[in-house]
Amino acid sequence: MDKVYVLDFGSQYTQLIARKIRELGVYSEIFPYDLSPAKIRREKPGGIILSGGPMSVYERNAPQPFPELFELGIPILGICYGLQILALFLGGEVSPSQKREYGFASLEVLDRKGLLAGIKNGSQIWMSHGDKVCSIPPDFRITAKTRNSHAAVIESPQEKIFGVQFHPEVAHTRQGKKVLSNFLFSICKLKKEWNMDSFVESKAAEIRKRVRGGKVISGLSGGVDSLVASLIVQKAVEKKLTCIFVDNGLLRSGQFAGLLNKFRDRLHLNVVAVDAADRFLAGLRRVASPERKRKIIGEMFIRIFEEEAKKLGKVDFLTQGTIYPDVIESNPVKGPSSKIKSHHNVGGLPDRLKFKLIEPLKELFKDEVRILGKELGADSQFIHQHPFPGPGLAVRIVGEVTPERINILRKADTILLDEIRKARLYRKLWQAFAVLLPVKSVGVMGDKRTYQRVVVLRMVQSMDGMTADWYPAEPELLSLISNRIVNEVDGINRVVYDVTSKPPGTIEWE
Repeated sequence: MDKVYVLDFGSQYTQLIARKIRELGVYSEIFPYDLSPAKIRREKPGGIILSGGPMSVYERNAPQPFPELFELGIPILGICYGLQILALFLGGEVSPSQKREYGFASLEVLDRKGLLAGIKNGSQIWMSHGDKVCSIPPDFRITAKTRNSHAAVIESPQEKIFGVQFHPEVAHTRQGKKVLSNFLFSICKLKKEWNMDSFVESKAAEIRKRVRGGKVISGLSGGVDSLVASLIVQKAVEKKLTCIFVDNGLLRSGQFAGLLNKFRDRLHLNVVAVDAADRFLAGLRRVASPERKRKIIGEMFIRIFEEEAKKLGKVDFLTQGTIYPDVIESNPVKGPSSKIKSHHNVGGLPDRLKFKLIEPLKELFKDEVRILGKELGADSQFIHQHPFPGPGLAVRIVGEVTPERINILRKADTILLDEIRKARLYRKLWQAFAVLLPVKSVGVMGDKRTYQRVVVLRMVQSMDGMTADWYPAEPELLSLISNRIVNEVDGINRVVYDVTSKPPGTIEWE
């Protein structure tokens, strides 16, 4: 299957580049900016895209690829910083712009024979740069400019190297998808082979070949990712799969019993149910650090899986619902960035794991997982449920997790989701949830002074969870939810609303 490698120089839009390429029907993966030329030769991608980045090419420790990258004969497209780095490496010059270009710009197209075929003159583009190319490398030509960038697009068809100063991957660039399409299909000559049907068949065959008749267990968390991963493995190995659904005491109200019936009756999965609520709560006693919570919960899941596996005889493989954003955030491929957080299924594993991991979704973004879930027979209501973290409510209780705090948060969370559904907002939001803070505030209820807990309401909109905007909820809705929580949940006397986007915040608080 044809594929494109995206080399990441630290751009906030890198994941968006990979997603846009997949939307166009070509498989893409993200790698560090200093990926070795030997690996690229071995894997033979059909094209390479150099992402943008926050640094100047002249800064100390600015990320730079191996020079041999430009000698591989593979078509290359540089975006923003990627354009500047290729220009610098190939004999051009880059200088600080007298006027930083950030925001909308109009593209003056000079040549429509290559990368800009079909692009309208004056098309709206999105710029975000301080440096600019002031002298292009030999054998290149300028094919578009803007008011502040005389080399907004440069091309070398003979070398198959191209660069754009703007960001074609963002929605603000009106014909950005067309630019990427020109690169993929007219320049790289790739085929549209990436779709969920082909993914299911190839992944099932891959798993079948790897397992070779062995036994597989799968950890069900109650979320979409773990279920879809289990359904793919079920398709591959059928009765050799046993799913383990653990009640860790950190799920929403009624979630465990309801989902257990759905997994068994609707989807015909072989599910072993394990009540381990007391065990998890004991392990979390007096633990406040979010990283420690995730690692404790992740390791405890593994130990329970090991115990249940012994009852089944020899089990060699464990299935997990790790998806691409989990991998990126826990083990970033970016040189210039840092780890955001450990995910329960990639950051909480013990060093000596007794199973070989099967992670059938680790190349997929969340929206791709949902499409895949429908292909595999999961109902739409379940597939479009909001993401729920593997550690459950433990990472929505800031500070120590106790039975009392879980009970308070469950009730507040139930009210929030109830009103969101009544307002017909559930499907418009990526996530809506409550967070319990480790602080108390003074209030007045029934003419008496109270000193009770504070809960935060969080509602965000997103395409893939990598970036998110807080949802501008109507004051009337917030007032309704707040009044219900304060009046119906003992222990809460104050409700606040989180208006932080991602970045700079994360969607979850921990």
